[in-house]
Amino acid sequence: MQSLLAEIDLPAIQFNANHFKKLSSRPLIAVVKDDAYGHGAEEVALSLHGVAASFAVATVEEGASLRLAGVTEDILVFTPPMTEEECVRLLLYRLTASVTSLSALHLLLRAAERTGTAPRVHLAVNTGMNRYGVESGAAARTARLLKKRGCDVVGVYSHYFAAEKDGEREAQNVLFKSAVSAVKEIFPHCISHIAATGGALKGEKGDAVRVGLGLYGYLPFGGSEPLVRAMKLYAFVSNRCRQTGRGLGYALAERDFQTVHTLRLGYGDGFFREGLSPAVGKLCMDAAIVGGDVPFGKKILVVSDFEAYARAHGTSVYEALVRLSGKAVKTYHRT
Repeated sequence: MQSLLAEIDLPAIQFNANHFKKLSSRPLIAVVKDDAYGHGAEEVALSLHGVAASFAVATVEEGASLRLAGVTEDILVFTPPMTEEECVRLLLYRLTASVTSLSALHLLLRAAERTGTAPRVHLAVNTGMNRYGVESGAAARTARLLKKRGCDVVGVYSHYFAAEKDGEREAQNVLFKSAVSAVKEIFPHCISHIAATGGALKGEKGDAVRVGLGLYGYLPFGGSEPLVRAMKLYAFVSNRCRQTGRGLGYALAERDFQTVHTLRLGYGDGFFREGLSPAVGKLCMDAAIVGGDVPFGKKILVVSDFEAYARAHGTSVYEALVRLSGKAVKTYHRT
């Protein structure tokens, strides 16, 4: 196989999801944005039927793909649609919009008029991340406008920017609880959620927990939760030869090998150019050179601990998962 191979353990993801449900005793909103952090959004979402109460994605396109795959649960789109056409698509695929600003709301309302649809929305509140959301003090005013224009606010949410810092988390809680109280006076049935994986680990709940990274077996700031890592990444040996001269890839070899082999992976697949054990020298765009005699075509495990890989390269496990799995062919273990 010329492509990288990602083997993904769906029972591991189910185990992790159930762990967070038990930990929080709240319904689970499973975050499957960016192709489920590289694990394959459609397969992951379908495997969590009956476990997750609903799903969350980044874009309308991602939500539409889940619907076409047969996902029937509610799907929340975090990013506000940027055009009226995207809003129309969101409504036609029965997705739930995030109202993040009045500008985004006006686009959604125009699309609602075109389609004759009453939008289901979650109101996003800016409690300090400053990414999306209306100000806490404007939540009631925005909720009244939404009700006047025929929208059903089924949720209100925010996001901790530093869930591991108790003081910052509590300051955000104060703003969020004020907004939730105001919105629930107008839409009593709406659910509140602010705890992503980090918040859930700190015991924050709301009416639901919204877990992303933890589903896939990793934690945002350490801990000892009994999670199972769901992805292993393999490459294939695409060549073997006797070493000629002193080069190994784009570098002078620090030692001589009698025989070397080539793995079909490189920085074109999202790897950083240096520091992939057991490769030596610098990675090529599509190849990595390794000392030793390994048969042509053999499957080699290259990454099973994405956290360790991220730490070695000064980045986050979020980035490592998405970068390295992006071009991989995905296969799934279902039992």
